[in-house]
Amino acid sequence: MANIFDGKSVLNRNKIYEVPEGTTILQEGEVNLDMYKIIQGHVEMYTGYGTENEVLIGMLGPGTCFGEFGLLTGRPSIYTIIAYSKTKILRVTEGLMGDFIQENHEDVLQIMKNMAVNMMRMQHQINQLSQELAEQKGEESKEVESIVIKENIRNYALYNPDKPRKSAQGEMHFLNKYH
Repeated sequence: MANIFDGKSVLNRNKIYEVPEGTTILQEGEVNLDMYKIIQGHVEMYTGYGTENEVLIGMLGPGTCFGEFGLLTGRPSIYTIIAYSKTKILRVTEGLMGDFIQENHEDVLQIMKNMAVNMMRMQHQINQLSQELAEQKGEESKEVESIVIKENIRNYALYNPDKPRKSAQGEMHFLNKYH
C-alpha cells in the first residue's frame, strides 16, 4: 500500500497536509520514521486492520500525536491509522524532531500522555483477550499456559538469538537497546 507521502521531497516535510477521509496514514507493520500531529479532523487507530482480528483501539482528534513509536524506536508501527474525516496533520520527521520539541515544548508532555493512554488501551485489550481465552480453556490449562508464556518472555528477553549481547554470564538481550 502506498504511503500518502511517497514522492514528497525533504523540503516538504514538517508542513501541514490535508488527508482525505478513509486514507491510510500509518500502516501496522511498516517502518515509518515520522510522527504526526492532528491539526483538524479525526483519525481511527486499529490493530489488525483489514483482518478478522481487527480491533478499533480508539479515535484521536486535534492536538494529539501518533507515529511517535516508529520515530523513537525505528521499529515497525504497532497500529494502523485511518483518516475518519477530512484531516489536517503536521508531519514531523526524525531530523527535525529537535526543532519541533523546541518550538512546541508543550506537545512533549502531550505525546508522553498519548503514549501512556495507548499502552493502557492495548493492555485493556490484552486483558480482555486473556479473560476470553481463560473462559474457553478452563482454569487448569490457564495456569499452565501462564507459566509457559512467562518462560517464553523471560527466554526472549535474556537469550534472544536475533540480538545477542555479550556479558559475563554469556549472551544476553537487553530490552532497552541503550544498555
